[in-house]
Amino acid sequence: MPAYPASHHQTEPHTPIDTPELDRTVWDRAAARLLAKMLGEFAYEEIIEPVPRTGDGVGRTGHYAVRLDDGAALVFHAGRGVYGGWRVDPATIREVARDDIEDRGGDGTPFRDPLRFLARGRRLLDLDGATLAHLIRELTATLTADARLDHTALSAAQLAELPYAELEGHQTGHPWLVANKGRIGFSSSDAARFAPEARSATALPWIAVSTRIAGYRGVGPVSTPEDLYGQELDPDVRESFATILRLRGLDPADYLLLPVHPWQWDEWVVPLFAPALADGDIVPLHADTDLRLPQQSIRTFTNVGSPDRHTVKLPLSILNTLVWRGLPTERTHAAPAVTAWVQGMCENDPFLRDTCGVILLGEVASVTVEHPLYDHLPESPYQFKEILGAIWREPLQPRLAPGERARTLASLLHTDPEGRSFTAELVIRSGLAPEAWLTRLFAAMLPPLLHFLYRYGTVFSPHGENAIVVFDADDVPVRLAIKDFVDDVNVSARKLPEHDTMPADVRAVLLTEEPSFLTQFIHSGLFVGVFRYLSPLCEEQLGVPEGEFWSLVRAEILRHHARFPDLKERFEIFDMLTPTIERLCLNRNRLHLDGYRDRSERPHAAVHGTVPNPLHPSA
Repeated sequence: MPAYPASHHQTEPHTPIDTPELDRTVWDRAAARLLAKMLGEFAYEEIIEPVPRTGDGVGRTGHYAVRLDDGAALVFHAGRGVYGGWRVDPATIREVARDDIEDRGGDGTPFRDPLRFLARGRRLLDLDGATLAHLIRELTATLTADARLDHTALSAAQLAELPYAELEGHQTGHPWLVANKGRIGFSSSDAARFAPEARSATALPWIAVSTRIAGYRGVGPVSTPEDLYGQELDPDVRESFATILRLRGLDPADYLLLPVHPWQWDEWVVPLFAPALADGDIVPLHADTDLRLPQQSIRTFTNVGSPDRHTVKLPLSILNTLVWRGLPTERTHAAPAVTAWVQGMCENDPFLRDTCGVILLGEVASVTVEHPLYDHLPESPYQFKEILGAIWREPLQPRLAPGERARTLASLLHTDPEGRSFTAELVIRSGLAPEAWLTRLFAAMLPPLLHFLYRYGTVFSPHGENAIVVFDADDVPVRLAIKDFVDDVNVSARKLPEHDTMPADVRAVLLTEEPSFLTQFIHSGLFVGVFRYLSPLCEEQLGVPEGEFWSLVRAEILRHHARFPDLKERFEIFDMLTPTIERLCLNRNRLHLDGYRDRSERPHAAVHGTVPNPLHPSA
């Protein structure tokens, strides 16, 4: 069986591995930030309950303490925000002795180590031994990635000049999940090659898989495999692939072609599909000629060598954030059909199509490869049913108008080494007043999301990575692009007339939720998951009070209601303005519910109590 050629960025034998990012100063700065995030997010999810400090009987507003298992305490300054959120100042975290917790003159010593916080607070956090051990590993990997990002950080002004795909390599990851770059399964060398912050474009190897075990689905211009390969592969590359098959006595017409992640090939495909390799049902080929950059989702690659070609999403069986990052066979199979249904709604709706100009980056083609055993064992862990396949997504760049540029929503939360936020840089460049710029941002983002919810009982998961803001030439937000349909589109469990045209294969794969919970995808994905962090940033750097920020969000929702009076009943069914919403918890899942155990189905966010809704009139 031929081996793949070495990548251009592989380390030569006996070459020392350089780790300049592992510098104590850089590490301590990243560690302090991560500890502050940990305290804030654990407090938000009520994993810990910081208590206000007192001094001589007089309350000190904004100063809190958390007692460790050994009786000492961490004290810190924190601001409270919407949805019951916490914002902990990293520079203020100190350790004080047992008797100084009420601030009787003891200043304590600086404390900035999130790993030791876990070890000294395992009873406080209610962690079992296995979860604690794995969590320390995941947080150490996250810190290493954060240090790498700090070591090569650019200014906000420099970031504003980067193209969409290159900007992705400078993002810091999920703002809510604490261990957001754990990547369990990756070695240090793997992270240096394949992580987004490595910013290393690579040529992906391809394989041929017999149609006895592989299936193709496509829509629109890539309805057939020939359509797709004609767009994605140069003629000489296709001929080279066909020659390799013929030399083995195999008919190229009996095979489907797909790229494979080099790590996945080595770690999962070869070991677990060895019989198929022996039978010639899977044939390794070679890399194509295009360079691709890994994006924040790490398993998705944007083609920077040929930007008009599709983005490709590949299974990558590492545990990162809450789940193993494979591709479920059933959902990969259905992805093009889901795209056709979602895009069809948009194309037939003048408001979405013409007024909003929303861009739906469809997953238009897929190849699924079934494992002969795991896919037929319902009780086996889900990661063994997501090993091999590929999804091709429409590229963003060709869908932008002249002068437009796109950036993921997550980039708006970025702050450079000098403390300047990326949002503040864009506002200055736009020439608009901060309130006017934010109004344009909300007007670009909310109407299409709300219209899909109210009119069609359908929601995306508009978190920072899936939601892409499109700007005009002056860096003013003008419209929204959305991606990741088959994994993150949910529909109303209450039957709506608009769902009558939903194909059976789409209905079978899309998740359903009751209307009262369907609104959570906008609340938790966008408002709690992004705007909860953006609003204090705008207060600090743009002078827009947090209350005014949320008033602008609410005004955009009410403006949408006034625009569609015929949907009044839907506004009540899908009520975005309730007094409270359920508190979804992402970190609680890892610490207390699923931990690191195997399970047959993908885990979901935990629900723990409720939080006030800043969009309710009483707020």
